[in-house]
Amino acid sequence: MTNDAPTTRTYDFVVEERAGAPDGVQKRMLVVNGQFPGPTIEVNTGDRVVVNITNKLSNSTAIHWHGLFQRGTNYYDGTAAITQCGIPPGESMVYNFTLDGWVGSTWWHAHAGTQYTDGITGALIVHAKNESVPAYDGDLAIQLADLYHGFSPELLNLYFTPGGLEGTPGNEPVPDGGTINGIGQWGAYNSSFFNATLAPNKTYRLRLINTGSFVAMRFSVDGHTLTVVEADGTAVEPVDVAAVSVAVAQRYSVLLRTNASAGAYWMRAALDQDAFTYDNPGVQTEVRGVLRYGVADDVLPDVALLDNPPSLPDGAPGDLDTDDLVPVGGGPAPDATFSVYFTISMQYAGGPNYLSQFLSFINSTSWEPLQGTSTLFSLRANESIADGSATLADSQLITTVDEPHVVEFIIDNLDDGDHPFHLHGHKFWIVGSGAGRYQNQSLDNKAPMLRDTLVIPAYTYTILRFVADNPGFWAFHCHIQWHMAAGLLFQVNVLPSESAKFDIPQYMLDQCAREGKLM
Repeated sequence: MTNDAPTTRTYDFVVEERAGAPDGVQKRMLVVNGQFPGPTIEVNTGDRVVVNITNKLSNSTAIHWHGLFQRGTNYYDGTAAITQCGIPPGESMVYNFTLDGWVGSTWWHAHAGTQYTDGITGALIVHAKNESVPAYDGDLAIQLADLYHGFSPELLNLYFTPGGLEGTPGNEPVPDGGTINGIGQWGAYNSSFFNATLAPNKTYRLRLINTGSFVAMRFSVDGHTLTVVEADGTAVEPVDVAAVSVAVAQRYSVLLRTNASAGAYWMRAALDQDAFTYDNPGVQTEVRGVLRYGVADDVLPDVALLDNPPSLPDGAPGDLDTDDLVPVGGGPAPDATFSVYFTISMQYAGGPNYLSQFLSFINSTSWEPLQGTSTLFSLRANESIADGSATLADSQLITTVDEPHVVEFIIDNLDDGDHPFHLHGHKFWIVGSGAGRYQNQSLDNKAPMLRDTLVIPAYTYTILRFVADNPGFWAFHCHIQWHMAAGLLFQVNVLPSESAKFDIPQYMLDQCAREGKLM
């Protein structure tokens, strides 16, 4: 496939509600083409991707292509209330974009309310002839996700319970379990496993994608060392590890060599229980899958090892430390020419709703989706927006950058929780981080990691830089679904003088009057 000439690859997605049982327990789901996960999009850089979406939900929806740059097509970024209005129930929309040099492992998902929690997700793989990763023989996408038996709008209502879940404001719903490529095991309800039969004495690229809503997933394969070679579409100098913790929305490629004894081995995806704020007695904290080689397709690993994973030999590497990630050919990030400072916090909103909802804030603004329009549609032609940060409509914190700049985000996380933040339309360099608030501590700009999703730990600071030269409105938000729904999002309005020239399809503008509710 990698050697194919650039072409147009077309997909038809039908979004609808179905009943499903990924881990053996029946639940309400929102899915594409009746599948969970949805169809994998596999393309080459330079290809054009055309996706026809038909919305059969009772609410509007939008599909986001995570990590892709969408240069010149910001209106196809798929972020409801920011780059488009939702696709109304019973209506359709065509996303039509090119890959613009992006290479690596990513995913697509609903970006409207908490819909992707209920199943609107899928892998998106972009190949290239010149990707700077070691050679490998085969390729396998491994989608990891936490799983809730409840329906996300109902869980969100619980999250917003006055006084908080279990009596503590901000307690996030604790998952019931998880899945590997859509299959999990909960109690005695399911004995199925995602399984793959590989060839012996080969090297396979496992593309790990956390498509979940809340917790990081620790991935490992019994008896095997993994070699990390990519993170969020950035090739990295190879790092040998025993396991990789993949935060929500992050991606890692690891090389696995099928050179141990012929047999079947447990894959493990363990939920990060450090994020749990109360006890969910039935939670399945580790999901399993099966990798095998040199044996028949129906061979399973030793069940005695299920709860007793074997140790790697002495001298084997430990878990991935993200500080060890170095981009291939990396060097210093450019000097910042535009600086933005903000804080992350979670607190009760003031005013008449005091003690009703515990909301997320960037500075003093808690984001709420606009109704009947989007920030791109309503503000792109507004010539009065000056460079700098402003809060519009009480709920839209927007930083405008109307000429190309190297933007530096200085972020203080004042919250007691970790937050996996994602920037749309760009990758950023991580040039600094540490405990406490930022007080001009020295930065590490020798060869900083370049990616699009990172974890900002509790009570720490982080310094990011990116080149703001991609016109449009781009979200920067926490990817924990409960936190984004509570307002943990702000927007960068890049080069509005250019985005004012976008040729946005008229039907997309017309859909705003009919979008209805996003949840």
